[in-house]
Amino acid sequence: MEQIATHAQVQVKEQHQQHPIGLYLVVWGFLFILSAGSYLVDYVGLQGYLRWSLILLFMILKAGLIVAVFMHMAWERLALVYAILLPPLLVLVFVAMMVSESNYTIFTRMAFYGTVQ
Repeated sequence: MEQIATHAQVQVKEQHQQHPIGLYLVVWGFLFILSAGSYLVDYVGLQGYLRWSLILLFMILKAGLIVAVFMHMAWERLALVYAILLPPLLVLVFVAMMVSESNYTIFTRMAFYGTVQ
C-alpha cells in the first residue's frame, strides 16, 4: 500500500511545471524597455492625445506581461482567465456607454435650452 502512495506522490511531483529562468529575464527586459518608452514620452515632450495614448498603451502592455507571466495567467485554464479579465473589460464597456449617454444628454440640453449650465 505504501508503494502506491509513494508512486502517487512521484506523479504529483512530475506534474509540477517549472518555468525556465530565461523566460522571466526576457519579460523583465521587455518591462524595462516599456518603462523606458513610457519615460521617453515625457522626456521628448509629447502633448495631447498622443502622449496619453502612448502612456496608456505602455501601461496596458506592462500590466499584461505581469499578469500573464508573473501571475501565471498564461498557463491557467480559460475559465479562470475569463473570470479575471472579463469583469474589467465589461467595466470599460459600461464606462464607454455612459460617456456616449452623457454626450447625448448634453446635446439634448443644448438643443432645448440653448446653453449648458
